[in-house]
Amino acid sequence: MKKVGIMSMQRIANYGSFLQAYALKQLIEELGHKVEFVDYHVGAPVIAENADSKNKFIRKLEKGLETFQYQAPLSHKLSFIRYKQSFAKKNMPLLGITDEMNYNPTLDCLVIGSDEVFNCIQKNSNVGYSTELFGKDNRADRLITYAASFGNTTLEKLEKYQKAGEVGNLLKEFDAISVRDANSGSIVEQFTGEEPVYNLDPVLTYDYMNCCDRIPQIEATEKYLILYAYAGRISNEEADWIAEYAKKKNLKVYAIGGIQKCADRFVDCSPFEVLAYFRNAEEVITDTFHGSIFSVITHRPFTTLIRKSVGNSYGNEEKLSDLLNRLVLTERMTTKVEDTERINQQPIDYKKVDDVLQKQREIAKKYLQNNIEG
Repeated sequence: MKKVGIMSMQRIANYGSFLQAYALKQLIEELGHKVEFVDYHVGAPVIAENADSKNKFIRKLEKGLETFQYQAPLSHKLSFIRYKQSFAKKNMPLLGITDEMNYNPTLDCLVIGSDEVFNCIQKNSNVGYSTELFGKDNRADRLITYAASFGNTTLEKLEKYQKAGEVGNLLKEFDAISVRDANSGSIVEQFTGEEPVYNLDPVLTYDYMNCCDRIPQIEATEKYLILYAYAGRISNEEADWIAEYAKKKNLKVYAIGGIQKCADRFVDCSPFEVLAYFRNAEEVITDTFHGSIFSVITHRPFTTLIRKSVGNSYGNEEKLSDLLNRLVLTERMTTKVEDTERINQQPIDYKKVDDVLQKQREIAKKYLQNNIEG
């Protein structure tokens, strides 16, 4: 039995971040190892917009006030604030995480990932730029990644912001590197001269729907579609279309993960309950990576909305097209919400998708087994 640390985005109040962290913990524990989560020190963001002369209290206050600017019922806004405030207290203990930070413990192996742990050229002051996410000064006998992602950080951005040299040198110190997407793979190959292993996100490689006994049975009292998107990313025009579409199909709109103008209900629930709500949904509309994954593992009809990035603005096109290409589901993507009507009527051959997942689960297990033990 090895003592293994996971360094990820485990403290972020986000269902996808939680469920991927929990999944990776389960996968490693199933191999017979003892697992703990490792924290990193948050550095200043590389991109200075919206950063960071403000202290944490001011930023939290601004975030709360921002919620009231969104187009959504007042009751949903209040629920959303409560959900964000209580997320850590309710859910972190399920990962074995306490309020006390766990910096740089002595370990047999440190696994960095999954999630966008390498997405270092951005303006999010909750994450910032931290060389610890690239393994600097760790106290582990072995250092590996699992399905790590650079997110929207590209080779060009690393060079533009003069981080290419430091990041490249740190990547060369890993004993094994696994990434989840082509952009991350090309950066790693450019810096190390070696092609990394490609693994799917842990929410796909851990068989949640058959192996996790924490997912409850939830009785659906009405038929609904799930709109899974961050607050502020669904435009007013998109929201109006979704409201009309749901009405035509006699469905309620349940918003999960963010408040939405068109929602009949904002669902404040545990991460495991999210999967229960997905399992019971008639269909799903999402513009997120993990919203697409939740749809896949619960075998739902779904549409994934693609957002193109411009400059330093948010974009999901690269990571979502890469994910859905690997699952042979590229026909579920669109840039136009109106395409949902056509896409969600098309059946998905989930037997074919599950066959892909089964092969990838074996590859992931073998990678972790071989590289944790060395």
